[in-house]
Amino acid sequence: MAKNQDEEVRGDEIEDTGSEPRVYELGFHLDPELPTEEVKKAYHEVRERITTKGSVVAEGDPQRIQLAYTISRQETAGRRDFDSAYFSWIVYEATPADHSEVLTFAGADKRIIRFIDLITTKDAARHSVEMHELSMKVPERADDPETLANTELDAALENVVV
Repeated sequence: MAKNQDEEVRGDEIEDTGSEPRVYELGFHLDPELPTEEVKKAYHEVRERITTKGSVVAEGDPQRIQLAYTISRQETAGRRDFDSAYFSWIVYEATPADHSEVLTFAGADKRIIRFIDLITTKDAARHSVEMHELSMKVPERADDPETLANTELDAALENVVV
């Protein structure tokens, strides 16, 4: 059955059986209770696995983040809830067979609490890196308390009915 151009294609509907290399992005959350050195080690082991199977296009080092929602995972000692994690991502090019091995590795690593795998392009990955670098250069806007108070006062005065 042919798909209309406007129809959404779900990731699990894409057959990845060819031998041509594709570009993938692996985003993953590492256990927040890991010591800093173990976080670095886990990241480098994932990166090492990827480099043995393909080539890295772009990457983001692990950064501790607050999760938007709690992730629960059943472990041998019982259920664990995670409200934060170390997030990292790696964009890489690999054949579908090598990509499958990377996913198997990520799924077996108990330090990874959750991961997502996407098909992307080299240009999209590079653009994402450029945008991140630009956002890091722009200083955060610090609101002057006096200016903020004057703005609020002006707004309140405009709404006064005489």
